[in-house]
Amino acid sequence: MSQTSDFYDTRADEAEAAAGHAELDNVRDRELRSAAVFRKLADQARKVVIDRAKAEVVRDERRAAEAEKAASKLVAAD
Repeated sequence: MSQTSDFYDTRADEAEAAAGHAELDNVRDRELRSAAVFRKLADQARKVVIDRAKAEVVRDERRAAEAEKAASKLVAAD
């Protein structure tokens, strides 16, 4: 199941809130570690979206160039 950066940001916010309410140091530390991991996952999810968009642009450009090359071969063959 694919998670969005919003999902991870929400989990990080929840962990930070739980850390703020924690009375025990180990619980607070655990929640802060969780929040840090969720923030990294959110950043990674955003990067994946950006990288996929960039890759799609490159693929579209390559397909257009290949189509143009194939069309020019057909014209030259006639």
